[in-house]
Amino acid sequence: MRVGLTGGIGSGKSTVAALLSARGAKVIDTDAISRALTAPQGAALPAIAAAFGADMVDEHGALDRARMRQLAFGQAPEALQAKQTLEHILHPLIQAETARQAAQAEPGQPLVFDVPLLAESAHWRGRVDKVLVIDCSEATQIRRVMARSGWPAQEVQRVIALQATRAERRAIADAVILNDGLSLAQLQAELDALWQQGFFGPAAAPGV
Repeated sequence: MRVGLTGGIGSGKSTVAALLSARGAKVIDTDAISRALTAPQGAALPAIAAAFGADMVDEHGALDRARMRQLAFGQAPEALQAKQTLEHILHPLIQAETARQAAQAEPGQPLVFDVPLLAESAHWRGRVDKVLVIDCSEATQIRRVMARSGWPAQEVQRVIALQATRAERRAIADAVILNDGLSLAQLQAELDALWQQGFFGPAAAPGV
């Protein structure tokens, strides 16, 4: 079973991914792959420097994320083109590493692909059997991201505006967890119920 896990920024998707990994799923985090590709010595850095200039690589040899975020998620007319150029560089590399990690799964082990922009990608929707959406209100998203990252509210709102809407994500979902005000134990209980129902495949159901 190949399950796509998605949710907007600040939805709690990463927490869900960690809980699923602890439950026995093979979780492949495409955002973590992207960060590795743009870390010092990352495979994407030469192409990024060629496309955007050497100053897009910081003094540590990694992608200057603040500068890229300002360019690709800003208000300037070239923002969309910059975002598309970055995706054109990263996506083939992410797909190759995703396939490599998926091949390491144990026989019968559920595969969970943690994809922030799954709703925006017809390619990804075609690669998974089911989609689990972690949903929450925009106010909760803003509060969580500000608390963890220190971004101003306006910057969080800009990122939210560039992502799929809540309705668009829910429209592609086979299951939705509303993660507004849930404790960690309550979130675990929601996942346990899906696991026991066989959402993550027969091998994940109890007694199998």
